[in-house]
Amino acid sequence: MNDRISDLFDLDRTAAREYLNRFVYPWEALGGIGQWLLEIFPRLGDEYREIAEGVFVHRSVSLSRTAELHGPCLIGAGSEVRSGALFRGSVLVGKNCVIGNSTELKNCILFDGVQVPHFNYVGDSVLGYRAHLGAGVICANVRLDRGEVVLHGVPTGRRKVGAFVGDRAEVGCNSVLAPGTVLPRDAKILPLSLLTPSRERG
Repeated sequence: MNDRISDLFDLDRTAAREYLNRFVYPWEALGGIGQWLLEIFPRLGDEYREIAEGVFVHRSVSLSRTAELHGPCLIGAGSEVRSGALFRGSVLVGKNCVIGNSTELKNCILFDGVQVPHFNYVGDSVLGYRAHLGAGVICANVRLDRGEVVLHGVPTGRRKVGAFVGDRAEVGCNSVLAPGTVLPRDAKILPLSLLTPSRERG
């Protein structure tokens, strides 16, 4: 399996390059996103404004008045946050992203150019450069039995693990990415698909 960070993502396309370079596999990064954001906030320039405690937004961001943002979170230049979006904390949104109507983000990294534009859930996940989730796509992050998520026989040590979606991957509407799903770069997933760690190639 080519599921290392270097296999999935172009680290030149994210503000998290320095952070992700500490790890080999993307699920290893899930435990420290919030703390890392708190560390970098003091280094942000004047082009960012703190709109709530621990919530830093680039001045060029289009932010709906009905979006609800909880820190720590950072939203990059040129991104759009639409009505009813919910940020539950420990979230990095890159440049020129679209966070859509009623989309929920929690403990995740979105590279530059990611689009999650309609009714999406992204929890405990990493989405690569220009990854796109169609309407209603869910990155499930907890197994039904609440057990530890295991990828290809490798224990992650975590009960909550979402999806790792490679650069430019496209996921069709109303698909579900089961806990621990890994999609390679440029993957094309048909609508209404159910993907699991053992079937992520579709």
